[in-house]
Amino acid sequence: MAHGRVTHPVRRPGVARRRHPESIAGEELPGLPENLAASAYENQAMNTPGHVAAVLAKAEAGGVRAAELSALRRRLRQLGEHEAGLMPGDVLEPLADLPHLDELPEPPPDQAHDVLDRLVIVKLNGGLGTSMGMSGPKSLVEVKPGARFLDVIATQVLALRERHSARLPFLLMNSTTTRDLSLDALRRYDGLRVPGLPPDFLQGREPKIRADDLQPVQWPADPELEWCPPGHGDIYTALAASGTLDALLDAGLRYAFVSNSDNLGALADVRIAAWVAAEQVPFALEAVRGTLADRKGGHLARYRGRVVLRETAQVPEGDASFTDVERWRWYNTNNIWIDLRILKELQVADPAAPDLPLIVNRKTVDPRDPASTPVIQLESAMGAAIGSIPGARAVHVPRSRFAPVKTTDDLLVVRSDAYELTSDGQMSPRFAGPGPMVTLDEDFYSLLPGFEQRFPAGAPSLRRCRRFAVDGDVTFGAGVIAVGDVRVAGPRRVPDGAVLGG
Repeated sequence: MAHGRVTHPVRRPGVARRRHPESIAGEELPGLPENLAASAYENQAMNTPGHVAAVLAKAEAGGVRAAELSALRRRLRQLGEHEAGLMPGDVLEPLADLPHLDELPEPPPDQAHDVLDRLVIVKLNGGLGTSMGMSGPKSLVEVKPGARFLDVIATQVLALRERHSARLPFLLMNSTTTRDLSLDALRRYDGLRVPGLPPDFLQGREPKIRADDLQPVQWPADPELEWCPPGHGDIYTALAASGTLDALLDAGLRYAFVSNSDNLGALADVRIAAWVAAEQVPFALEAVRGTLADRKGGHLARYRGRVVLRETAQVPEGDASFTDVERWRWYNTNNIWIDLRILKELQVADPAAPDLPLIVNRKTVDPRDPASTPVIQLESAMGAAIGSIPGARAVHVPRSRFAPVKTTDDLLVVRSDAYELTSDGQMSPRFAGPGPMVTLDEDFYSLLPGFEQRFPAGAPSLRRCRRFAVDGDVTFGAGVIAVGDVRVAGPRRVPDGAVLGG
């Protein structure tokens, strides 16, 4: 998910209001000083946006491709527009019930084969495990003994192919930093790559922008830090710019199922694939019924008759409605289905399509150095296309299809007996209800080396646990069982075979 903070700009007198015709939420000039906001508006009015030209020139010189340049130009325009990209809760309406996955019929074998033979699975795989203290791809973290994320995904794909006798190509959207290691990890799986199609394509990149004057930042100490990815909404233009979209269409592929590589619950379900094909759904987003664990996630709502996705970055200051999971009910899984022919048609009309709301991510040019130059990164969210593609739909899926691993808290749950890894790669929940909520002390467990040092014999049993909280420095022995609500305080060593809670 793309994250950031968007604030409403100062209204400048005497400047005509400009609104992009397909914008759902309006666009933003995020929290800039008033004199800089004035400069941005005046440059726009005089048609001399110097900072825009400088950013685009650097991007083009750095190899940013044509479709991605179009999308960057749109984000830069959005950055200077009059109204912030905010979605106040009082202009939104909750969605009614969504069609449920369990209500979709299982297609007969010939129909299942036909639709899966025209489907490609794409996994977003551009992220490093830096938040866990890693320097390599997060998808190479072990989730079960001897099985990493990519091992589980490859097993899932091969099992689906065998079950339905379908091509079902599998591609990664990599970054330059994840590409080589990830492709090397998959070479052990014979037959995984479909002849005539690439195994991956690269996400785009764009210049980071100084927060004070909107010029592209310069950082001679490490010029690579001058660049950033534009959020996972970049997948649409990256498919086109890399030539992958045309290659898929030329190979007779019609649909794509896209999800995060760290969500092992996101299997290509033939019922959804058949529904998308039969109903001619151009874009579908899988949603789960919200729980307290989702209160900071993106939720769906209705705005002027259309379904939209509201992320944290689009919430006005003081709008407490965002965390009301009972009101909004439906939350984004970042599992999407898209008709590739429709995407191509949209991009023929507009190379930057689909039109996505802007998200501004505020950082420093060196994320490890809070004293380095403040920058903004212009991003967009993949799921926000539900608000801009006519006919887009959402479908209610069970929580088992949404088990992302963003932190070591999540990793402990997946490594525990709360999930069983089956021979066909499915992560099968073994708990009843919403599943265990884990909260580990960030000072000791947030980075993978410290986490693994304190669970040397593996994760405790969590399948009968509701809440598992650890405060302080605690090391756990082998065979520890947690039952019900458990809180452990350190410093302490939990002995082998201990039963906690209950």
